[in-house]
Amino acid sequence: MHPITIIGSGLAGYTLAREIRKLDKDIALRIITADDGCFYSKPMLSNALAKNMDAKKLVMTSATDMAAQLNMEIITHTRATHINRHERTVNTDQTSGKNSYAYSSLILANGAQAIRIPVAGNAAEDILSINSLHDYGIFRAQLENKNHVTLLGAGLIGCEFANDLVSAGYQVSLIDLADKPLGRLLPEQAARNLQHKLGDAGIQWHLGCSLHSINKTAGQYQLTLNNQVQFNSDLVLSAIGLKADIRLAEAAGIKTGRGIITNGYLQTSDPHIYALGDCLEFNGMVLPFVMPIMIGARALAKTLLGDNTDVSYPPMPVVVKTPAHPVVVCPPPPNAVGNWQEEVIGDGIKAGYYNQHKLLGFALTGAAVTEKQKLVKRMQDDAITDG
Repeated sequence: MHPITIIGSGLAGYTLAREIRKLDKDIALRIITADDGCFYSKPMLSNALAKNMDAKKLVMTSATDMAAQLNMEIITHTRATHINRHERTVNTDQTSGKNSYAYSSLILANGAQAIRIPVAGNAAEDILSINSLHDYGIFRAQLENKNHVTLLGAGLIGCEFANDLVSAGYQVSLIDLADKPLGRLLPEQAARNLQHKLGDAGIQWHLGCSLHSINKTAGQYQLTLNNQVQFNSDLVLSAIGLKADIRLAEAAGIKTGRGIITNGYLQTSDPHIYALGDCLEFNGMVLPFVMPIMIGARALAKTLLGDNTDVSYPPMPVVVKTPAHPVVVCPPPPNAVGNWQEEVIGDGIKAGYYNQHKLLGFALTGAAVTEKQKLVKRMQDDAITDG
């Protein structure tokens, strides 16, 4: 029997391998990865400065040790280029030696791509983005002897990086087209509260505008916003967001939307191919967070070993790593009908998204984050009553 083959060695790929090994010590397993295959915690990239951890310190386990621990084959520095669904093989970019691998089941765990926006100017290509440990190493190297960093995007990752940088003593400017931070996750009062607290910590906001051009001059970058505001910065980091990497699936004729579309078993439109992690789309949602990966991997491991198991996602609050003003958010489902209700709790905001009396989501900032477990239980209880 050919190995269960996983494309991608991020949290999704390795978590699935671990879950399979808990259930079966001997079934053939393989990972194909475009990078060096080391295991690290990707969420830690956005707060590693405060912990004084560079790229090398973030590595937890080498690919060699992961292969030994999990009794599996790990093929590194090899990019999957084509899926032959009829033959059930994956072709790679290797030009010497073996470049085609047969699979029994194939799991696409190849994550997401950084979103890039067009920017004018002679230094547009100098804008950095961080979507891997390798990217983070480049960022840290370029950060040496710099003072001012500008971030594009005031979403979750942008706010986390901004908080990390300002806490490490850097001057930080944050640009976003939205008029408030975490605009897709937080209601008005909670977002404003976060904006004020991060502003107090030293972050300079440029909201409701975008970067028009970036030009290198006298060892710095001159930034011009679309509202004609200009300022200089030593480094520019794009944290606009991520989009599911659907290229391999799309080329193979697998059904895609915003992500690789799966059913409740995380099975794609091809019965032998599954998706897990940042690249999948389930019930119209992409779920680029840790908890859905952990829950999905446990269910998928059982399915791959013959015990078809539906993924059941409970309320999954996301902790935003902004120590200057903590945030926890559990977004309501897409297209949910309801209204936000917000109240002040100490220095924070407690917000619930309600359909009549049913709690569909919540957002907590500052002192209100202690309400997390209570609201998770309320959502679970409401779901049971509704059912």
